[in-house]
Amino acid sequence: MQIVRYPHPVLRFKSVDVTRIDGQLRQIVAHMFELMHEARGIGLAANQVGLPFRLFVTCVGDDRDTPGVEQVYINPTLRKPKGFIDAEEGCLSLPELYGDVERSAEITVEAFDLKGERFEQRLKGLPARCVQHEYDHIEGVLFTDHVNEKTLAGFQEKLDLFIQEHLAAQETGTLPLDDAITKQIKQMVQQGKPEVELP
Repeated sequence: MQIVRYPHPVLRFKSVDVTRIDGQLRQIVAHMFELMHEARGIGLAANQVGLPFRLFVTCVGDDRDTPGVEQVYINPTLRKPKGFIDAEEGCLSLPELYGDVERSAEITVEAFDLKGERFEQRLKGLPARCVQHEYDHIEGVLFTDHVNEKTLAGFQEKLDLFIQEHLAAQETGTLPLDDAITKQIKQMVQQGKPEVELP
């Protein structure tokens, strides 16, 4: 299991609900935290590791300099947005790209934890932004969909490079073709469980 990069097809897949919390899911979550921390990120969604399920993890403080607490969000929903604020975002699936994105200043998130217990949080600031960013991921939306045209134009050279790297990996056989990836995604959805190799 590894963090996938744009334009991997799973990043545009609207994820489906997690239907079972078991030992395998707990292992996946633990490895997601490891990958997120290794990449110096503050959030990571399941589809960023190739799994089309409504799940993400975060570890974010009130600002970039404040230590965060690890949190798992399973089958999350967002509600009660309040206000708007612009701030810079990046993404582990789009490395070295940063741009301003308008988000709700405050949100309420409801989700399940790894014990299967529902919880609710009212978030603002960086935690609210992080959760909205990761929620977008499980909806198949990238932060680049929110930036203005000028910023997106500035991204184009790097986006083209990501596409070239994706195609090159497929040509060498280190990455399956998009049709095969899509088939595997749909198979996981039909089976209702992840197919993943864990270390």
